Amino acid sequence: MSDDSFRVPFRDALRGAADVLAQAGVADPLVDAELLLAWTLGPETSRGEVQMCVVRGDALSAEHHGAFRAVVARRAAREPLQHITGSAPFRHLTLEVGPGVFVPRPETEMVAQLAIDALRAVADPAPHAVDLGTGSGAIALAMATEVPHARVHAVERSDDAIAWTRRNVERIAPAVDLRHGDLADAFDDIEGRVAVVATNPPYVPDDAIPRDEEVRTHDPHVALYGGADGLDVVRVISRVGRRLARPGGTLVIEHGEWQGAAIRELLVADGWTAAATHPDLTMRDRATTALRP
Repeated sequence: MSDDSFRVPFRDALRGAADVLAQAGVADPLVDAELLLAWTLGPETSRGEVQMCVVRGDALSAEHHGAFRAVVARRAAREPLQHITGSAPFRHLTLEVGPGVFVPRPETEMVAQLAIDALRAVADPAPHAVDLGTGSGAIALAMATEVPHARVHAVERSDDAIAWTRRNVERIAPAVDLRHGDLADAFDDIEGRVAVVATNPPYVPDDAIPRDEEVRTHDPHVALYGGADGLDVVRVISRVGRRLARPGGTLVIEHGEWQGAAIRELLVADGWTAAATHPDLTMRDRATTALRP
């Protein structure tokens, strides 16, 4: 039995956890500590409520403090926060994630916005949209929930990743047409009919080393690396997207901040028009769009 007479103030528990995480090199140690403590206390507890507990001077039971220290140790070992909590926020969604699937990042929310804006602009009462290499389902599910009249399709090749995709699709938008296969030929039945083709492909050059230890160690390599220049899959997507898109259809591709010019060049060479690169909220070029003539 735990000794309820032993209680630790929220403020002290968070300060100690943040110090441990900072020493481990975690980028936002206090934020992660607050999120981990909220998760430890249960699904009804938010980060904001943890902050209120600090303001009120509340204290943790010995049992909760022990559980909190255990998950802080996992995070200090650079296990991704999202793997510990089993979820990742994406726009208005909460996605289930874990080992084997790429954890969606905030920069992809801008890519989804570009796709959603293009989809909303289509006059068709039920336009087709495709997410190539969907991973957790982030872009597909954003399109499906924010443009509910669209017919959204998604494909994922990885056996490990698609287990997570299925869980998210079934829970959030079961009408999404999810396929397990190669993006190169998964949608032959809707060729020439797609209004928006969106993708966050692997684009890291094979000899590049991601800065974040969580990415290097835990994200699946198949979702990261794209050949010598990082653009092998992008080249395939350009050709596949050209085949899938209808006249006037939009292609949206996420990429590394230095790849915009090379991607615009290959898209134009494949027959796309109006190729344009867009900055994310940190003003880094992270997405390129183009139109099918």
